[in-house]
Amino acid sequence: MRLLLNWVLSAVALLIVTYLVPGFYVAGFLRALLAALVIGIINATLGLLLKVLTFPLTILTLGIFWFVINALMLELASALVPGFEIRGFGAAFLGAIVLALINLLFRRLLPRRGE
Repeated sequence: MRLLLNWVLSAVALLIVTYLVPGFYVAGFLRALLAALVIGIINATLGLLLKVLTFPLTILTLGIFWFVINALMLELASALVPGFEIRGFGAAFLGAIVLALINLLFRRLLPRRGE
């Protein structure tokens, strides 16, 4: 149940980002659900590998390079999901930052396991 809630909240976060970041476009809630699923799969596989390989660079940049990796993962997801479009790397980078902040807020609002 918690996994489904996280999935839906990730889709809602993507929809919020479309209103806040110019160059981000999602064609409705169903596309946002599909995009959130694809982003999750990409981050769990390729994103994890890239984050491990670039960890020294991430330390040197005090964590900012992870936003670059997340932006690349968003760009890849937008290439795979019709109806999810990101126009340019700048929009993807800003979107990665805003998406991380929104997801952080959602995680804070959710009750923890066992509560």
